[in-house]
Amino acid sequence: MLATPLANLETIQLEAGRLESTFGASPTATMSGGVMLRRDTKLVSADSARYDPLYKALHLEGGVRYEDPNTQIHSNSAEFAYGNGRIRFEGAEFSIGTSNGRGAADALEINQDGKLTLDGVEYTTCPPGSEDWLMQGKSIVLDMKKGVGTAKGMQLKFKGVPILYAPYLSFPIGDARKSGVLTPEIGSSGRSGNEIRVPWYWNIAPNYDALITPRLLTNRGVQLATEFRYLTERNKGVIAADYLPDDNIINAARHQIRFEHLTLFGNGWRNQINLREVSDSQYYEDLGGSLSVSSITHLNRSVRFDYYSPNFSMLGQVQDYQTVDDTIAADQRPYRRLPQILVNGSWDMPLGFRFGIDGEVVNFDRNVGVTGWRFNAAPKLELPITRPGWFVVPAVAMDYTRYKLKNTLPGEQTGLTRTVPITSLDTGLILERSMKNSNRVQTIEPRLLYVHIPQRDQDNLPIFDTITPDMNLVQLFRKNRYLGIDRIGDTDHISVGITTRILNLSTGRELMSATIGQTRYLSDRTVRLSDPTMATTETSDYIAQLRFLLFKNVNFDFGHQWGAGVEDMTKSEARLQYRPADNKVLNLAYRFRRNSLKQGDLSWSWPIASRWNFVGRYNFSFRDQEVLEQFFGLEYESCCWGLRLVSRRHISTRDGTRDSSFGLQLVMKGMTSVGTAADKLLERGILGYSADLR
Repeated sequence: MLATPLANLETIQLEAGRLESTFGASPTATMSGGVMLRRDTKLVSADSARYDPLYKALHLEGGVRYEDPNTQIHSNSAEFAYGNGRIRFEGAEFSIGTSNGRGAADALEINQDGKLTLDGVEYTTCPPGSEDWLMQGKSIVLDMKKGVGTAKGMQLKFKGVPILYAPYLSFPIGDARKSGVLTPEIGSSGRSGNEIRVPWYWNIAPNYDALITPRLLTNRGVQLATEFRYLTERNKGVIAADYLPDDNIINAARHQIRFEHLTLFGNGWRNQINLREVSDSQYYEDLGGSLSVSSITHLNRSVRFDYYSPNFSMLGQVQDYQTVDDTIAADQRPYRRLPQILVNGSWDMPLGFRFGIDGEVVNFDRNVGVTGWRFNAAPKLELPITRPGWFVVPAVAMDYTRYKLKNTLPGEQTGLTRTVPITSLDTGLILERSMKNSNRVQTIEPRLLYVHIPQRDQDNLPIFDTITPDMNLVQLFRKNRYLGIDRIGDTDHISVGITTRILNLSTGRELMSATIGQTRYLSDRTVRLSDPTMATTETSDYIAQLRFLLFKNVNFDFGHQWGAGVEDMTKSEARLQYRPADNKVLNLAYRFRRNSLKQGDLSWSWPIASRWNFVGRYNFSFRDQEVLEQFFGLEYESCCWGLRLVSRRHISTRDGTRDSSFGLQLVMKGMTSVGTAADKLLERGILGYSADLR
């Protein structure tokens, strides 16, 4: 907070308008007409001063002022003991430039060791004449060298009403970390009752810390949340555990465990560990707090080692999942990979050729259904020809897969193989032109991909991890229409797409981009995954994407997928954002997926008066004719404090159960916040919202 003045006494400049002195056994000196002491960027001035040789002190009187780059102190009198480097102000007022903080103290003392003591102190970030919030205390001691402050008899007042009291506080100064209790969070919900969290931060070491948070849910009980973080030269990670010993609603203990770890060995090697587990399938629905968390169906648990170099990469892992959704049948749950090894390589060859290979060895394990090993190797040879404005990449590949299966039905083969050749030609242009009377350039980028994969009978091959992905611009230019190795789709097709962009040459900003594409099939596709019949359509759906800056403050994104059938629209989404100022944002979004999703989303943060802001979100499902999530709130902002009031109602479980909550957050600028962490909800639900109260 306050810097240490005159800590080093070797060089001090003293200036005075007038000096009177006496010599003898008890020499004295009196200075008047303005006195100033200066050392580097620190300065002390006063109307007059008196020299006391007995105590090696300089007594400053009248208009005493201390300044450094971040601090100002005003006082009627002060004593500068140059013998021990101590300076004491009586009836001092101070201000801190970096945080707009100011205050007053009956006495303020600074010594050359960097320790600052304030007695009878008051502190606020409100401007003079406005003390809406005020911290008062008997004493505060700030140890600048240790970066630690201690306070006794502290209370926080808001509008003259005490809202917090602490007989003793210890806190860090500046960016230093300090163990201690953090500001409590208070809230309420319909299903769990009133809630209070009291986090305690433990600064174990410079590279280790922990957060221990007791959480009281009046309808459920007391939950204990712990999080331990570590950071070394090569390692970092988080170990977290939440435990509720007895949920009063379901009469059972509940827990969550999370472990995330990363090690960088050097020379391209890396290790990652991700482990998550919950006690029951309703854990996130009851204790998660958001619709996105409540929708989790599987938790990943994996240990992996990987290696990266410019031409070669390798990954080895063991992976398992906890299925959180009990409604998923056992034969539909993901397989364990015990283990999986992936390799990928690419090397330049003579005459401009490039050789590459993708390979995998994996053992799939599950309690139900066929299990076993799968080996895959796909070497490929390309001849990339790239020139300014165009490229051509012919390629050939051979995809070989072998299975060694267990738990098959009687009479089924346990050893299966498949070999599929793949030929392709990928080509494109990048054309550009300058736009008239502007510093903008427009590009036109057509691209064509031809792929031929002959038919191979694959109906007897198991399906371990292969799916049919959504059609999008990435999938449009993939060679295999399936995502995974268990099926290689036979095809003879041409994918065509064209993209145009408008760029600002001065800023490099993309003002507009538009893409449209489609795949035309030259033959029927007989390889099937879960489709009952083979695909005979001559074209895929059209895929289009549009993104542009309509005006200076309006952004528009639009994606659309449609075909030529009776139900021509397959998927569509659009988002419009209007943001005329930092504190004004309005979002309108629409999402559609045939037979699955039809939603509208409106969110905003908008001033309704000079100090009031209206915030909210309304997420509605047109398909189900119900609101998925809605919250409305008000924000009030003054010069030194802010208030957030948010009421929320949302679907909190997979079966459609609703929950309601109410949050109140009081923000003292430059100090702390009290109440519910409403800012986190607003940042998640309103695109472009900023929680920083200015």
